[in-house]
Amino acid sequence: MGRCLTLAGTRHTRGAVTVRRDFAESAGRRSDLVIGREESFGAAREQLARGGSVLLHGPAGIGKSTVLRTLAAEYARTARTVLRCSATESESHLPFLALADLLGLVLDQVSHALPTAQRTALESALTGRGESTLQRDGLALRLAVLSALRALAAEGPVLVVADDLQWLDPASAELLGFAARRLGDAPVRLLCAVRTEGPQAEGAAYDRHLSASPPDTRAVRLGPLNRAQVSALLDERGFSGLPRSTVRDIHRTSGGNPLFALELGRALAESPTPPRPGEPLPVPTSLRALVLSRLEMLSDEARRTLLVASAGARPTPALLHAAGRENAEAETAQAAALGLLATDPEGPAVRFAHPLISAALYAEAPAPERRAAHAALSTAASDPIERARHLALATTGTDPEVAARLAEAAALARDRGAPSVAASLGLLAARHTPADGPPGPDERRLTAAEDAITAGEPDLARDIAREVLTRAGAPGERVRAWMVVIEAAGQAIGDVDAVFPQALADAGDDPHLLALVHYQLAWRSLVVQGDFAQGREEAAHAARLAARAGDRRTELLALAFQAQAETLMGHPDAPATIERALAEPQDARVACHHNGAGSSRFRWLVMSDRLAEARTAVTGLLREVRRRGMAESEVHYLRFLAETELHSGHCGRALELARESLTLARDAGIGEGAGAMQAALAEAAGGDVDRALTLAREAVRRAEEDGDAVYLSRALAALGHASLVAGDAEAAVRALRRVRELEAGAGITDPARGRWQGDLAEALVRTGEPAEALDVIEVTRAHALRLGRGSVLAVLDRSEALVRAARGEHRAAVTRLTSARERLAGLGYGLEEARAAFALAGLRADRGPGTTTYDEAARLFRRCRALPWLRQVEAAVAARAAGPPPARTTVPDALAGLAPMERQVAALVMEGATNREIAGRLFVSVKTVEATLTRVYRKLGIRSRVDIVRLAAGSREA
Repeated sequence: MGRCLTLAGTRHTRGAVTVRRDFAESAGRRSDLVIGREESFGAAREQLARGGSVLLHGPAGIGKSTVLRTLAAEYARTARTVLRCSATESESHLPFLALADLLGLVLDQVSHALPTAQRTALESALTGRGESTLQRDGLALRLAVLSALRALAAEGPVLVVADDLQWLDPASAELLGFAARRLGDAPVRLLCAVRTEGPQAEGAAYDRHLSASPPDTRAVRLGPLNRAQVSALLDERGFSGLPRSTVRDIHRTSGGNPLFALELGRALAESPTPPRPGEPLPVPTSLRALVLSRLEMLSDEARRTLLVASAGARPTPALLHAAGRENAEAETAQAAALGLLATDPEGPAVRFAHPLISAALYAEAPAPERRAAHAALSTAASDPIERARHLALATTGTDPEVAARLAEAAALARDRGAPSVAASLGLLAARHTPADGPPGPDERRLTAAEDAITAGEPDLARDIAREVLTRAGAPGERVRAWMVVIEAAGQAIGDVDAVFPQALADAGDDPHLLALVHYQLAWRSLVVQGDFAQGREEAAHAARLAARAGDRRTELLALAFQAQAETLMGHPDAPATIERALAEPQDARVACHHNGAGSSRFRWLVMSDRLAEARTAVTGLLREVRRRGMAESEVHYLRFLAETELHSGHCGRALELARESLTLARDAGIGEGAGAMQAALAEAAGGDVDRALTLAREAVRRAEEDGDAVYLSRALAALGHASLVAGDAEAAVRALRRVRELEAGAGITDPARGRWQGDLAEALVRTGEPAEALDVIEVTRAHALRLGRGSVLAVLDRSEALVRAARGEHRAAVTRLTSARERLAGLGYGLEEARAAFALAGLRADRGPGTTTYDEAARLFRRCRALPWLRQVEAAVAARAAGPPPARTTVPDALAGLAPMERQVAALVMEGATNREIAGRLFVSVKTVEATLTRVYRKLGIRSRVDIVRLAAGSREA
């Protein structure tokens, strides 16, 4: 299912290898955008900024040249002289060639600074007009290069940029290394890149080059990109819109190598037909050439053995023997000696040194040889899923027996929790299914599409459904395909509005098909229109239709939707609907689905302050969806668990879970907005506030792009909370007022849904608007009392205490805060308890020295690992230690009509405090001070701070 009601938010999107120099530049333009290299790039940039040298290293195609060029372009702006060389393998035998590249253009500039013997030797080496050699003129040449670099450095900083150090001619390498080790404090920095292959060779290679570099050189290794980074790279280079499954295959085949990934993406873009299910990616000739030269050194039999290994999922010597390769050990040993296979000391697996070798070998083999390899593996493999896959790839044309075996294998994969595998097998089954028999090929394609939805591959599912719709005539197949299209849209369901009339027309008066459509209409009412009441009615109608048709699965999903809508609305029928959704018989997959009854019950437990039960429930659900491979549900349940831990005051654990959920969401392209929202809340509680603000703004942007009115309110609530923690009360008020409007329009009355009301009231107090704060508290309290939301009532009391304190009702404020803290502790809301203790300490501190300390608040925040809040405590302690502020000037009568916050700011202006000083004393942001002053000017009919001071002066004269 492509969306989630409770927190809303699924936004679907989508060994040693040698590279020749002429190919290394063939991947098209090189962008200055260094994707996936933020950490490495930052380390190198920091090293160069402090005057050090950098040695980039990693395998061929990993992006060293891109990073080197980007760094060189950036650092060149601060260097007076930039010397460059880029060696090639074909020219590495020519002595002094790299040296000529580096110093040839500046020789005239430095020659006057060289002694005669050095100048003669260097000119001879660079121009080739003499017979200079390292053996004959070694010392003079070495000293000449050192002197030349020092002479250039005397005029300003020098940057030496050298790419592909491994191809530097030995003479140039020796001279450059000699000078580099002796430059001392001269402002000469080296920025170099060297190719290293494999862990052992890599260590030896860069150690050798490090020894020839300045002593302060930092070695920076560039490793493979992860799947999300490969996806971003492909998008940036114009290969966007690829299905997630294809990006996954590109990442696997390329091994995360950016050059290889781009070439694979280019081959796919240029291919007239995409690879069929179960087939590897097309490997372009440019990449095949990297490995096929070594394959030519193998015997024919060894090459056939490697082809069988490349066709297998997890090849071992035993599997190769079973597939008829009698001399597998000797033939794989031959391949390993050529660097085609990697030895695995921990197991018997036959592993290629790089995935590209396997892919190129398979792509180069003639089709009959591939089918023969799969035929051998179809009997040799022990796993029934593998046997079925190989049988399919060994068979041409339709075959009902093969199709049936593939469908059985898909069902087995589904039960094992591998829906992505099930989808692939289902498509293979459809390909071998005859058109004239039940089940038909399109029926099997739609089953594969539904598996793809479960696996979190909406783009693949959408493509399958659209293909079916081009020819399907049966209403059942057409409606089922429309449902896949709608599910694949995820939270952007408004983008497929035109589908609904067509789906209703195809459904006719069939209650089963109508139930499917009305269930999706319930989602549309909620997400597009933001209308909970309408969504509830559509879900109830869908449940009745499904019950009439005997479709228990759709009935359960509709009841779960209705239950969650009623819970969020504060509808009195919610508990009874949850019981109906939990009644037997159950559908196992619906029961654990993030839009199923288990999820509804979890939401009700959280909103009812039963945190321990909620944690147990969501942990069990998470375990089950992981077992079943339900990727989208896993993303949601990780976030739900993070929410539960955050309520419980386990901020560190909540932050870990929220980050894990967001990482998984970004990797899969599922629920990124919702993940950013929950991560923002977790960062504001236990991480970095600036990061929290960035994530919250991303969540708001995604919700607005999707036209998701309901989820937008959750994202804005996260933004308001993060703004409040950051000290920007004005921004918090702006965001949270929008939340209030959105939820009122959607018919959401249960304050436990978003728990933003206390934050809004507190922010309003800070901005000097206690009357509005009290109104928010009173309206919310009425709903919380009706629904029995104890934690919400306690938080409202904490907020009301701040209102009373602003009005000077100190005793009543302390009483309410004390009570609120005790009740929050009893309910297990650790962070809210700590916030109450912090507010209480602040009130008592205002009564004078010696009355209290912030120790208890600090202890509670420390227990929660609430680092941003702990920093606020430390700031309060530091301010108190600095002593009381200067005695305040008596407030003139003209200021009496101002709100408390406005009067405090105006009074501090009268004392001569700057906006920054006022912000520090009142624990608000400078922006809040500026906004408050604007209101003061408007209310008093004045224009500036000077006018406030004049008011104070007039009061003293009177």
